[in-house]
Amino acid sequence: MDWGSPSFVIAIIAVSYGAWLVNNWIRAKHGYELEDEWGGKSKKGGSPEANAETKRLREENSELNEKLDMMQDRMIVLEKIVTDRGYTLSDEIEALRDLPSKTNADSGVPLDINAKKEA
Repeated sequence: MDWGSPSFVIAIIAVSYGAWLVNNWIRAKHGYELEDEWGGKSKKGGSPEANAETKRLREENSELNEKLDMMQDRMIVLEKIVTDRGYTLSDEIEALRDLPSKTNADSGVPLDINAKKEA
């Protein structure tokens, strides 16, 4: 094979051009920016309606992510309330029943639930 022949040079150019076409086809198929013949990137085109729809969907997605984050925070608080061993509502209600009604009038004194359990 003659490395300096014109057919070899044309074959190298054809293979390079074919690889560039395949590269751009794959990039376009997956939505990436395309390369121009000088190696620069060309911006994705598209209709203004599609761009507006994309923008609206991105805004909606960010709003939904914020709501999800808020709900996760609330869920954490609710899980802490439900699984907290030191707080039992039924014991507190029973302690209120045991108090005489005249000492229960907004005294500001916390209930002593542990005293009932020890007795």
